[in-house]
Amino acid sequence: MPASAPANAQQDYRLPTDVKPTHYDLTVWTDLENSRFEGIVHIDLHINKETDTIVLNTANLELGQASLKSGSALEHTTTPSALEFDTTNERVTYTFAKSLAAGSSTRLSVSFKGKLTGDMLGYYRSTGGKDGELQYALTQFEPTAARRAFPSWDEPLLKATFAVTLVSRINSVNLSNMPAASEEVCKVDSPVSDSWITQKLSSLPDPGQWKITQFETTPLVSTYLVAYANGPFEYLESSYKSPLSGKVRPLRIYATADVIKQAQYALDIKRIVLPLYEEVFDIEYPLPKLDTLVANDFDSGAMENWGLITGRTQAFLLDPDSSDIKYKQNVAATQSHEVAHMWFGNITTMEWWDNLYLNEDKVYPEWKLDSEFLGAHFFRARALDAKLSSHPVEIDCPDANMIFDSLSYAKAASVLRMLASYVGEDRFLKGVSIYLKKHMYGNSVTKNLWEGIQAATDLDIPKMMDNWVKRMGYPVITVTEREGGVHVRQDRFLETGPAESKDNETLWTIPLNLLTTDAEGKATLNKNLLLDEREKFIPIDISKPFKLNADTTGFYAVQYSAERLAKLGQQAVAPNSPFTLSDRIGLVCDALALSRAGYATVSGTLELISALKNEKEYLVWDAIATNLSTIVSTWWENPEVVERLNGMRRELFVPIVKRLGFEYGASDPYDDVQLRTTAIEQAAEAGDPWVLEELKGRFDHFLKTGDESKIPGNLTTITFRIAAQEGGQQEWEAIKRIAVKAKTPSQGLSAMRAMGASKDLNLAEDTFKFIMTNARDQDTFYYAGGLMRNPVTRRFLANKFKENFAAFDKRYAGNFVILIRWIELSFGGLSSDKDREETAAFFKDKDASKFDMALKQTLDTIGSRAAWVKRATGELTHWLEQRGHSKL
Repeated sequence: MPASAPANAQQDYRLPTDVKPTHYDLTVWTDLENSRFEGIVHIDLHINKETDTIVLNTANLELGQASLKSGSALEHTTTPSALEFDTTNERVTYTFAKSLAAGSSTRLSVSFKGKLTGDMLGYYRSTGGKDGELQYALTQFEPTAARRAFPSWDEPLLKATFAVTLVSRINSVNLSNMPAASEEVCKVDSPVSDSWITQKLSSLPDPGQWKITQFETTPLVSTYLVAYANGPFEYLESSYKSPLSGKVRPLRIYATADVIKQAQYALDIKRIVLPLYEEVFDIEYPLPKLDTLVANDFDSGAMENWGLITGRTQAFLLDPDSSDIKYKQNVAATQSHEVAHMWFGNITTMEWWDNLYLNEDKVYPEWKLDSEFLGAHFFRARALDAKLSSHPVEIDCPDANMIFDSLSYAKAASVLRMLASYVGEDRFLKGVSIYLKKHMYGNSVTKNLWEGIQAATDLDIPKMMDNWVKRMGYPVITVTEREGGVHVRQDRFLETGPAESKDNETLWTIPLNLLTTDAEGKATLNKNLLLDEREKFIPIDISKPFKLNADTTGFYAVQYSAERLAKLGQQAVAPNSPFTLSDRIGLVCDALALSRAGYATVSGTLELISALKNEKEYLVWDAIATNLSTIVSTWWENPEVVERLNGMRRELFVPIVKRLGFEYGASDPYDDVQLRTTAIEQAAEAGDPWVLEELKGRFDHFLKTGDESKIPGNLTTITFRIAAQEGGQQEWEAIKRIAVKAKTPSQGLSAMRAMGASKDLNLAEDTFKFIMTNARDQDTFYYAGGLMRNPVTRRFLANKFKENFAAFDKRYAGNFVILIRWIELSFGGLSSDKDREETAAFFKDKDASKFDMALKQTLDTIGSRAAWVKRATGELTHWLEQRGHSKL
């Protein structure tokens, strides 16, 4: 509809529903040499309601003449009497002289032209290859960028089938969601059935150097999941056998020739997890093949296009000789995650983007991933949801891009994990299977998932879950010990402290997951106990160990008295403790969150960490490291506090380095590998001279000889960072060379982040200049992260971003997701009221519509850090002095 038209009953950011697409015949001609594409789309339409207008999405395209065929045999052809573009809502409206009758079918044809830009949205250009000069093109349509590649009804609700035809040079490879049905070299004397292709080829000086690839027709699919690519790709191939039907399907992974050998691990993971997901969902993977395409330029990590997963090199490539466990884990998790979307998201798709979280499923095959999930996702989502600027998981969403944050993914996954724990994983997955089967190839909203799980459990799932997804925030449960039991009360948790009554109206239905022990130390877990009122009394024996939120499955914080928290710390490390790995992680992270918000003292958190000094599990140490780093980062402008905290870090982590050493063996247990890496990183960041000298010596050897063998893959990141931090121009130049031309994506990432670690502000200037002139658009925030992490350059980064805001705004005009990352990194590490005021003032006269939510969250972060510093500096300094933590 025209921009001036009044909104109908539906939200005005949604397309009218009087016309619905049922099938697209899409032809795209790609000219990589000149960075352009052209095409034509024939769209079969069903007229739901009589109308004389057709409204669909388009953006950044030059549209040619449109025509409409109608009649029982589509024998009548008409052209629009008028057309109108609405650039704000990215629409075109075609008006016809004669109305289209309700119930009739028509076919709309529109030709189009576009440029292959580097925006990483729509159909775009990427460069790679050994010399960095190889060009290829691929799509990235999520959430609403298909309209940048061809005119379409670009909403997930409006599913249709797609028959894609790609016309390209004969020395290139064409890919799409489905297998190729045919591919042939163009022949001038053999016209093809599509007159547009015939006309296009006849206009070319070399038609015999082009080929036509026609792909099989897709099932019903949303536009954001359509994908195609053209370029000089090579592939590795495997297959898997369906455990449900016995059918064998081919699996491929594509990349440029220089890196294809690094794609084997991701291919292996895909082969392993596909049959697992078929068994989990009790639904066979529905397409004939599943490819993955690895791209040098990609805006997000990866994308679950049906049948053609795409993603950046850092997400899918792994050096076969690499020993970097974290990077290996990331590749496995990314590939597994995207494969899971083939069911939970692609077979059944959200009706609109406010139900984005229905895409999420966290079923991974290894590495204690349920506990790892806490640090990677759970507590990050809680930190964001503790802000007044938070939003519900379900949000009225005129712009789908606005909700791609931690709440869209991590909180949603966390509350589903909580639900699975409460009802039991088997019944939860049975409910998910019921939901998927009922809505196969259709669209869904939240209640459909709740209905599926309710059918499998006979429980009132909406009553329990609605407030978790429809309201912002989460509760803190205050535990008060009384004679004969505990009194528990729920209130909204805010990072700024106890919520005012206007912000504390929600009552959640909370699975308390109460763990108690008897006289013999035997643990009992009550998973049926709910708190669905403000407060209640629970009779238990408080003389024995007990804990709410056992296994840290519930999306809430628990506040105990300081005395009880100290006891829990002692009990957690005692032999035969009833508390699990996830319990211990939860205790550490809850303690920090509560102290940050003023519910408890920082010293109480540090006492708990001290009590866990004999902990053996890596993931607990990872939580300790993360939380100590957070405290150091918050007090970054108080050298005395930082140096005393670093003294504590050295006391905790240097003994682990001495016990585990710097060398990695092929048979080392996973926990030892990870713990060794974390301990070395923490000791180095805390300034331990022995560890610093060791890392500097290893980099010096590399600098002098070119031999990287003394820098294990797991230590590349910290070694590069320390080399830049402690070295000078020579070290920085060496790291820059690696960032420009790395042997592997993981090595490149380490170098990008390390370039900002220098204490020399002249080198910081050089780093920023490199960002502005040499860095790939997709990678700039990695360099910014290095500058933000460095206390010497943190304020430098904020000032540089403000000075260059216009350039960033222009650079990322078509892809503001990266601009959002820049805002978070440039200002989120600041910790004073003055910084908050100056940041807010800077953006006051800027158009912040595309990043308004991220800006508000960042301002809240600065404010809460400033409040924490003002509230806790005296208490923290006193505790550190009393404990004797001293400077070097």
